[in-house]
Amino acid sequence: MLNIILLGITSFLTDVSSEMVYPLLPVYLVTVLGAGPAVLGLIEGVAESLASITKVFSGYFSDKLKSRKPFTILGYFASALGKVFLFLSIGWGFVLVGRLLDRFGKGVRTAPRDALIADSTSKGKRGSAFGLHRAMDTCGAAVGVVLAYFLVSHYTGNFKRVFFYSLIPAFIGVLVLFLVKEKKEKRDEQLGRKKISFSWKGLDKRLRLFLIFSFIFTLGNSSNQFLLLKAKDMGSPVTSVIILYLVFNVIQAVVIYPASWLSDKIGKKKLLVAGYLFYGLVYLGFALNNSLGHLWILFALYGIYMGLTEGVEKALIADISPAGLRATTIGLHATIIGIGLLPASVLAGVLWKLFGAQAPFYFGSFMGILASCGFFFVLKGL
Repeated sequence: MLNIILLGITSFLTDVSSEMVYPLLPVYLVTVLGAGPAVLGLIEGVAESLASITKVFSGYFSDKLKSRKPFTILGYFASALGKVFLFLSIGWGFVLVGRLLDRFGKGVRTAPRDALIADSTSKGKRGSAFGLHRAMDTCGAAVGVVLAYFLVSHYTGNFKRVFFYSLIPAFIGVLVLFLVKEKKEKRDEQLGRKKISFSWKGLDKRLRLFLIFSFIFTLGNSSNQFLLLKAKDMGSPVTSVIILYLVFNVIQAVVIYPASWLSDKIGKKKLLVAGYLFYGLVYLGFALNNSLGHLWILFALYGIYMGLTEGVEKALIADISPAGLRATTIGLHATIIGIGLLPASVLAGVLWKLFGAQAPFYFGSFMGILASCGFFFVLKGL
């Protein structure tokens, strides 16, 4: 449990840092650097794809070397370094480099960190463990958004000042990781001297189908930056956009641990299927909405979707992963998602430009409902 708390503290601090800048980026790119939705889609698609593609490699080498902690530290450090480029940015190319470093760090750390959480808990408590970690992570996001709001208000839109202050919690979070104790002996006993090998055909059929439908869903799940850009496009001031993002994070933080705990009791499949169906309906709401007032409800509902799925999905992947390949499988799941993230975000930007702001949300709604139906059938018995 100590490892879960320490990793949670690092995630809390890292998300304080990240969410101080994340809700500001679409506004910063458009109003300060002169970039448009297509550039935003390119930056987010390339950055998120790099993160996810990196995860399978870091997961594989984490399993092969039987080591989690060094990869985790390296990943969080790279993310902290990426924010330096945001502070130094004089064009959208700097933002691209900063986001690439940030997402590369996320790619390096995620699979080993999640495997470390799974290694530190029993199967019957993994939902709760991942839920606690994600809840601390999301609380950090909420704190970061609040700080962004007050800093932007106090410094009257001085984005660079906010980017500078975001460096402090980022680097403190890296230092906390040195207190984590890796339980290698438990994993070594389970694996013995078995050689690490991996193949797609060697995976359980149910796991392969789960990964395929995860990819299908991702094609309609563009970057959250488009939700923020939608709010700005409808006429919300920067401060309101930040508070909308805060509402999303607070609701997610409130829902995620109870939902993950409940998944240990009633089964992870039920919550996951319901969560993706809910996503489809919420995105449909974003597509149909023309009211600034209704945005508050929609961002809150989007937070519920995230709370229902994020911790539960991580725990489910850990449960159905092959023995000795837990980090690799977690990384593979993220990589498959990453393959879809680039076309998803680029497609969202193109749909927005060609058919209007509603188009990417109609598409996302359809893909979310389709994925929910797919998960219902492929996860039988869970």
